[in-house]
Amino acid sequence: MPTTPVNESLFRLGLNDALPISEETTTSRVVVNNDVLRTVIFTFDAGQMLTEHASTKAVVVTLLEGEMDFSIGERNERMKAGDVIYLAPNDRHALTAVTPCRMELVMVDVNSGA
Repeated sequence: MPTTPVNESLFRLGLNDALPISEETTTSRVVVNNDVLRTVIFTFDAGQMLTEHASTKAVVVTLLEGEMDFSIGERNERMKAGDVIYLAPNDRHALTAVTPCRMELVMVDVNSGA
């Protein structure tokens, strides 16, 4: 996977067109990837899910479009477009798309020294 230089600005345009929400599918596209952070755009059709898992990195989730049920440990919330979640490193989480959704995930390496 190509690395995005930390010290170079860039544009990533046309992502909604390049990553449409597809029927009965979850898709993703890495937008930025380097030692400090990784940004990924996901699309989910209604009913698609990610089973419980964790990341060693700090994570910010922004729901860009649609509605989804998101759980962190025992807490469950219904997210709507514009809602944001912060996940501390190693917090277990899962999600289910209630409607077709588009989500941005930003992972930050808290051990990178940045």
